[in-house]
Amino acid sequence: MFAFILRRLIQAVIVMIAVAFISFMLFQYVGDPVTFLLGQDATPQQIAELRSALGLDKPFFVQFWHFLVNAAQGEFGISLRQGAKVSSLIAERFPATFELAMVAALLALVVGVPMGVYAALRRGSFMSQMFMTLSLLGVSLPTFLIGILLILIFSVHLGWFPSFGRGTTMQLGFWSTGLLSAKGWHHIILPAITLAIFQLTLIMRLVRAEMLEVLRTDYIKFAKARGLSNRTIYFGHALKNTLVPVMTITGLQLGGLIAFAIITETVFQWPGMGLLFIQAVTFADIPVMAAYLCLIALIFVVINLVVDLLYFAVDPRLRVEKSGGH
Repeated sequence: MFAFILRRLIQAVIVMIAVAFISFMLFQYVGDPVTFLLGQDATPQQIAELRSALGLDKPFFVQFWHFLVNAAQGEFGISLRQGAKVSSLIAERFPATFELAMVAALLALVVGVPMGVYAALRRGSFMSQMFMTLSLLGVSLPTFLIGILLILIFSVHLGWFPSFGRGTTMQLGFWSTGLLSAKGWHHIILPAITLAIFQLTLIMRLVRAEMLEVLRTDYIKFAKARGLSNRTIYFGHALKNTLVPVMTITGLQLGGLIAFAIITETVFQWPGMGLLFIQAVTFADIPVMAAYLCLIALIFVVINLVVDLLYFAVDPRLRVEKSGGH
């Protein structure tokens, strides 16, 4: 286990250095931060002084090393658009994105797994065919269109839910949350559904396919021959083995929910990191863009490591292979 974790950590460090290098290249080829800070009317002396203060007059690899050291400490400089520390902006916006992603992931699991199990066990039934049709729609429709349709139906015509914003939030130390108030839940429902639909349909189809595969295996046939009840066979044996690959996909999709909440946050004006990133791209705010890329890469790396460890713990075949057994 120690060698497995060490190998994964080394891989994670390599990935993070590669992402940091890509983020650092934004500073080299996407505009000049000195021009953004001083404007077009700056004198050559002012430009030279600021470049020296920012360390932009040093060799390339020296700048990259300083960037790595600062990034490891969570420091990415000052936002060119807002004039505030990038780390403060990210810390302010991260709770909104994280809560939205967690609610969407929970919704996708709670709804997607039972739908996938039902579609596998009642294959050919009307409801099963309906689930598969809806899953095709969920996979095919773009996220922004789903969000706009939900706003049109439930906000404009029915007036049940608000169409933008996060609602009332409460401060718990450094963490701001909207999940402790009724208005917060009222605001998060439509964005969470919009973000969850693609993941929900993916989980449903994956559970159905894995469940059908498991039901064809010999040990399920032997369990039926022993006279075990359908409930024990389906939920005690088949579902448990079905969820092993589902766990891997779901873990990686959680990182995807956080990374790709950009569209949902833009449609609903949700004050999270995705909306901050879109605004940064619009104004070429390079420090914010670099910080966002590094943070998302770190989230993916951590989630991937956790999923690998869970997979290693759940599937005994991996432990046997690693130990050289048969």
